Amino acid sequence: MSCVAKMMSEESAPMRHIDLGSPPALEPPAAGYRFPGPPPPIYSCTLTPELVAKAREELQEKPEWRLRDVQALRDMVLKEQPNLRTRLDDAFLLRFLRARKFDYDRAMQLLLNYHTSRRAWPEVFQDLKPSTIKHVLDLGFLTVLPHPDPNGRYILCLRPGKWKANDYPFEDNIRAIYLTLEKLIQPEETQVNGIVILADYTGVGLSQASNPGPFLAKKVVSILQDSFPIRIKAVNIINEPRIFKGIFAIIKPFLKEKMAERYVLHGSDLHSLHRNIPRSVLPDEYGGVAGHLDMSAWSKTLLDSEEEFIVEFCQPDPLEGVVLPNSMLFEGQQPGGAAQDDDTFRGLRSQLYYCY
Repeated sequence: MSCVAKMMSEESAPMRHIDLGSPPALEPPAAGYRFPGPPPPIYSCTLTPELVAKAREELQEKPEWRLRDVQALRDMVLKEQPNLRTRLDDAFLLRFLRARKFDYDRAMQLLLNYHTSRRAWPEVFQDLKPSTIKHVLDLGFLTVLPHPDPNGRYILCLRPGKWKANDYPFEDNIRAIYLTLEKLIQPEETQVNGIVILADYTGVGLSQASNPGPFLAKKVVSILQDSFPIRIKAVNIINEPRIFKGIFAIIKPFLKEKMAERYVLHGSDLHSLHRNIPRSVLPDEYGGVAGHLDMSAWSKTLLDSEEEFIVEFCQPDPLEGVVLPNSMLFEGQQPGGAAQDDDTFRGLRSQLYYCY
């Protein structure tokens, strides 16, 4: 049995899961709901007629040409990077085409960046599987809210104030975020609708703000913007302290203009938050009516996906034997990059202390 077929055949025990394939609802999913498994080996479109129309309008995806476009990207990979160890099934390649609006060249570059990022940041990608980030999940650093917003976008909830610098390396938080994104992107609905991020900065102080620094911030932004096939449609920041001005000063230089415009700072104003994310999908803690914030359901979803992530990530380097031009190197690999970022960090650190 091939790795892909093995991954597709994994079954998890019945339990309460977040069902990303369900329509928005006001009631929490009933016990026994399961997160949709990986797509089958033979692709079959699962989009509703409404989402097919949305994909056509927003992503330039034409159903009648979909498989032709996938084959074109597959041919590019086989011709230009024949040694690249990557999945080539329809469902996987479609993620990259949709993320780049069916532009073959940009989808190809995204695919290469996706694999290159793993080599550039071994602290994050080596032995990447849910069991290795259980401590992050137990801490309550992140979860995915069980209900999508009215636009069908699931909400990744981050709580960076839960983490302290002496708890564990900052990279472990990135590992947890990355595994969550990998799970979120599996359903086709997410590939079309994108996701929303809700970041609660309650409890964030100087130690959390200054720990990553510009060098790591650049790598994180590079992954989210240029190296992962997901559409981040909005980033809502709540309960941000004054020090957040210094944090954002570290991040903003690396953000593309469109992404920077999607950041919304709400402070402690829940009415402002509700204008962007309705109360019907928010937990009580954020003025919503969807019950208490439950961190366990998403944790179980990830931990039950252990085997598929072992197949996906715990394998030999996919770029072994692949030669990439310098223009394809992942952010942070360029010679002298770290030294330049350190100089930038010294200037920004003073801003952090001033804000604090």
